[in-house]
Amino acid sequence: MKKVILLSLILITSCVNSNSKNTNLPGRLGDSEMSLKNDPRAIPAVIKVMSEFDMDGLAPEPPISIDATQQEKVDYLSSLEPVYEEVFKSWYSDLTEVEGLERFTKIIDGIDGNQIKLYIHKPKNHNSNTPGILHIHGGGMSILKASGPNYIRWRDDLASTGLVVVGVEFRNVAGELGSHPFPAGLNDCTSALQWMFDNKEKLGVSKIIISGESGGGNLTLATTLKAKKDEKLFQIDGVYAQCPYISNEYHRSINNLPSLVENNGYFLNVNDMAVMATAYDGVDSKNPLAWPLFATNKDLTGLPPHVISVNELDPLRDEGLLYYKKLLISGVDASSITINGTVHAGDMIFINATPKIYRSSLMHINNFANSL
Repeated sequence: MKKVILLSLILITSCVNSNSKNTNLPGRLGDSEMSLKNDPRAIPAVIKVMSEFDMDGLAPEPPISIDATQQEKVDYLSSLEPVYEEVFKSWYSDLTEVEGLERFTKIIDGIDGNQIKLYIHKPKNHNSNTPGILHIHGGGMSILKASGPNYIRWRDDLASTGLVVVGVEFRNVAGELGSHPFPAGLNDCTSALQWMFDNKEKLGVSKIIISGESGGGNLTLATTLKAKKDEKLFQIDGVYAQCPYISNEYHRSINNLPSLVENNGYFLNVNDMAVMATAYDGVDSKNPLAWPLFATNKDLTGLPPHVISVNELDPLRDEGLLYYKKLLISGVDASSITINGTVHAGDMIFINATPKIYRSSLMHINNFANSL
């Protein structure tokens, strides 16, 4: 069986490298020259929005490789942060403010002796004993900030559904909040979880659900694994990870994650993901606290209920689905959802282009939180 799988992967890779076409295979598995704008699965409204920033084709190759020095990687990743910030600023401009919310910040001490800023969003005059979300933002554990307009809006909209939401400004590998490789960001999320648990009564929170997308999906799962290791799993009632970035397989030519080939270049370039990953915790790290896909059955057994949400046109799709399957094998109460036609985190970031999909993801989190 292993030989059959390996042969299939070799054939898939060869198909892509030879520029041949196979209409029986999706995306760039079937046509190596396909781009997002030509993929019939993609949502036209999203392609239109992405075309405004020339992001509807294939994401460019990074100017460095995983063999670059750590400082070269940090410098390169830092250069990406303002680019993404400008895109999100444009997409989130001219939105009507969400009313009926109370917002405030809190500075807490982290377990590493550093200070961490938390952003709290809650409905005004909300009833006590409502679910709370510890939200961890994306950016590959390398860039972006919880103070970005897209994350402020996401927390606002989550809170507007009746949830109490706490966003954590953790340390990044690069950018304005760098340079802090693993485990700095994970430690900050662990500190935020502890504060939220200690202040459940003041916040009016009945249960805690950890949630985040992309790099935040990684930290969502890793914070849960660390809580088990630290014998604090009782602090977490549920886990909702979106498009998690968890495999550290991005620099390998053959693997068991076909979406890394099928959707490579659709918003994300896999070689960019490799640079981020190796800057975070080295080239060949298999530490499940850095890369949760390496978690064992022993690591996963006994975890609280999980939802793993993935995007159909995301290079990271299959690692999220594989983690879901590992959860099931380990006896965890888990479910998964694939959001068709969307790129990486597409259900979260195209608030104007696909408002129904955006709202559906918000309510799916709300329903999960209230079901626990």
